Amino acid sequence: MALMVTWLAAGAQEHTYTTKWDHGFKVERDDGLFKLKFGGRIMYDISYFSQDDALEAAFGELTSGNEFRRARFFNSGTIYGNVDYKLQIDFAGGEVAVKDAYVQFRKIPVVGNLRVGRFKEPFRLEALTSSRYIIFMERSFHVPFSPERNTGLMVFDDVLKGRLGWQLGVFRNGPETGDDVSAGEDYNVTLRVGGLAMRNADASRLLHLGAGFSRRSPKADEYKITSRASSHLSPKYVSTGTLTDVDNVQLFNAEVSLMLGPLNIQGERINALVDIGESQNFSFSSYYGQVSYFLTGEQRVYKNAYSGFDRVKPKSNVGEAGGKGAWEVAFRYSTINLNDGPITGGKMNEITFGVNWYLNPATRIMANYVNADLDGVGNVGIIQTRFQVDF
Repeated sequence: MALMVTWLAAGAQEHTYTTKWDHGFKVERDDGLFKLKFGGRIMYDISYFSQDDALEAAFGELTSGNEFRRARFFNSGTIYGNVDYKLQIDFAGGEVAVKDAYVQFRKIPVVGNLRVGRFKEPFRLEALTSSRYIIFMERSFHVPFSPERNTGLMVFDDVLKGRLGWQLGVFRNGPETGDDVSAGEDYNVTLRVGGLAMRNADASRLLHLGAGFSRRSPKADEYKITSRASSHLSPKYVSTGTLTDVDNVQLFNAEVSLMLGPLNIQGERINALVDIGESQNFSFSSYYGQVSYFLTGEQRVYKNAYSGFDRVKPKSNVGEAGGKGAWEVAFRYSTINLNDGPITGGKMNEITFGVNWYLNPATRIMANYVNADLDGVGNVGIIQTRFQVDF
């Protein structure tokens, strides 16, 4: 026994482990084969609404409110250098939801990487960019066309020194637990290609281009698109209603993001073709264009072709000597059209002004003014703010 204890102790001393704070608590072995990270995010929103009389008559009185938009914790890591995992749980709204729960295998010949479990489908740049790093409090109208996350498997890789990436996934329709045994034979196939068409040496100037396609077999042969104004506390003003006897849905997405130092210009368009046999086919669409600028000289940080943009680090943090953090102003125009033939789901146009104050890399205060116009009905004005900590 004494000999075994001595042998185990000697083996344990072959490697050392370091712990550090790097926008999250990290543990790493000296050879890099084992890594652990623990983190989370808290986002607390306060919203004030002002509907005109016509919109209030159509949708009822709208009261202001507040909520924990997100309250998440996660653990991720690497095992033996080529197996990654992530588990992320959300507790917002008094409910428990599994956001991410996957295992990933790297360095696989031909395909590169394989991810299995529940995670984001490779579709739409703004959806793939973490909510911690998006410019506005809410993503645009293109997100409701399909779930951000689903359960399945994905192969992916990048070439040209990481400048071009591709992802191909097969997913089942199911709930956030990922345990739906009734999903049947309905599968979604999603493909995306994207990367940098231009990048200078220090990545202060770059152009991202991407395109995605998803062929979906809706569960129970039903499909529905609904959307709020750009506030999570807003009612859903536009809706196709539940379309039945749907054979398949085809989604097409194009994305572009141009960064010129502190200036960023980004836009996306999505089209949905809903096939209901030979007699009926419907088409719905959405697009947005946005521009943002850092008054203090910082810039957005491009992570990779799959994950979009990463954490902004102010040149000086609030609390340091003379630190004022990073200040960003932004504007977005977006529209969604759910009208086609007998389907009158509505058309909504929206403008959003935003101001973001990054006190430090882990803390941000956001303020948005939203004006949404429901075509032929009325409009709503929204003032909202978010207090955010993520680590």
